[in-house]
Amino acid sequence: MNILVISLITLGVTGLLAALILYFVAQKFKVEEDPRIDQVVEVLPGANCGGCGFAGCRALAEACVKADNLDSINCPVGGSAVMAQVADILGMAAVASEPKIAVVRCNGTCEARPRTNRYDGTQNCRIVHNLYAGETGCPFGCLGCGDCVRACQFDAIHINPTTGLPEVDEEKCTACGACAKACPRNIIELRKKGPKGRRMVVECVNKDKGAVARKACLNACIGCGKCQKVCEFDAITVENNVAYIDFTKCRLCRKCEAECPTGAIHAVNFPPRKEKPAEPKPAPKPAESKPAEPKPVDAKSAEQKVAESKPVEAQPVEVKPAETQPAAQVEPTKPQEQQSVEQKTVEPKPVDPTPSAETESKQ
Repeated sequence: MNILVISLITLGVTGLLAALILYFVAQKFKVEEDPRIDQVVEVLPGANCGGCGFAGCRALAEACVKADNLDSINCPVGGSAVMAQVADILGMAAVASEPKIAVVRCNGTCEARPRTNRYDGTQNCRIVHNLYAGETGCPFGCLGCGDCVRACQFDAIHINPTTGLPEVDEEKCTACGACAKACPRNIIELRKKGPKGRRMVVECVNKDKGAVARKACLNACIGCGKCQKVCEFDAITVENNVAYIDFTKCRLCRKCEAECPTGAIHAVNFPPRKEKPAEPKPAPKPAESKPAEPKPVDAKSAEQKVAESKPVEAQPVEVKPAETQPAAQVEPTKPQEQQSVEQKTVEPKPVDPTPSAETESKQ
């Protein structure tokens, strides 16, 4: 009995001494924490998604308190409203940041990218990516196993069963970047959401040459460079046989979309294009009337025309006495001949001043 009591007293005294030692050591080496850290933590959404680049919301709060300004620190989940509250607590100026959204840069649907084999194993994109190229002929496209879906804490991304591709819900997406980190092929990236949610995206990451990429997927970018030539803002670059649009330079003119021969460039949340009415063809201009150039006059033809225009002098005509025939022998003229004779115009002949034989006989 005495041994048990002594053991208890010994353990109790040892624990008390250890507690006193730890207390004095803690007070000696105590690190004072800024009370504003707790205030910032209360303002933050508490998602601990890591989209800000820190381990969690408390780490972000500590970084905000220690920083001289908030230019390079942003909470993608809370957005500008939360960062404005943090700036008020810390007495700093809030920097307005444009909202971003996760974008899937692959349009290799089941129709455009047919399956060449079937994978029967663990549905994990990293495992499939490390094993082989995947179920299709494109070694760069989406694998469709859903790692991005499982990484999202906001239920903002799902796999479309028809296309086999992930689709982002813009109303739920907070641009935390968890889905982008989970994708082993870097297909998902954070881009500026754009005015009214409008943005231009090249939905392809295939780095093969045009013919090879086109054979693997009908919607692949072939790296022809037509979009780069037509862009007036130097927002498109073609590297490793694939085009990329810099969202910081893009002015949403949509010229690249119309120029792309494979439809790899997509305009998101734009209204449908209005077809321009056919312009009426301009009426042909009337031919200008030019003054007729005088034709060269032939000297011979002019003399002939002058000669023809002169009046012909009347020449005397000799009238011979008509032979007398009996009246019975004269045949009466037919009515048709009389009509034809009447219709003929008789030109007057010049009268000979000399009396004829008939006039003399009558006298």
